Amino acid sequence: MTDIQIRPVTPEDHAAWLPLWKAYLTFYKTELPDSVSDVTWQRILNPSEPTNAALAWSGDKAVGMVHFIYHRSNWSIKNACYLQDLLVSPEQRGTGVGRQLIEYVYATAGENNCDKVHWLTHETNATAIQLYERIAERPGFIQFRKPL
Repeated sequence: MTDIQIRPVTPEDHAAWLPLWKAYLTFYKTELPDSVSDVTWQRILNPSEPTNAALAWSGDKAVGMVHFIYHRSNWSIKNACYLQDLLVSPEQRGTGVGRQLIEYVYATAGENNCDKVHWLTHETNATAIQLYERIAERPGFIQFRKPL
């Protein structure tokens, strides 16, 4: 396995983050206006926002990204952490980078007084599901949504 460093994004990381973000959207067959990506980046950088991001670096190349959001829960006094977006570049998949990014979120959320990390994936994302079932529990809930 390559030596991978995980660290929070900085303002200077935009050029490294943006292609991973766009690849993530492509993976899920989604397009967003540039204005949404711009606001997402600004939220990530704003310390008063609950949105966070980290990049996985192999040398000077970003090879993975994760976005996570702290939020209140009516089921706990502590906050929860929603791992919203996770992507590992194709050449690094299967090398443990995804697991390292998730473990980074676990550690960071714990340090920030969260009592759980949770996330969703598409039911067709079989490769990711194999990893997720090894490092988290699958509670059996089904998501419903209504776009507004």
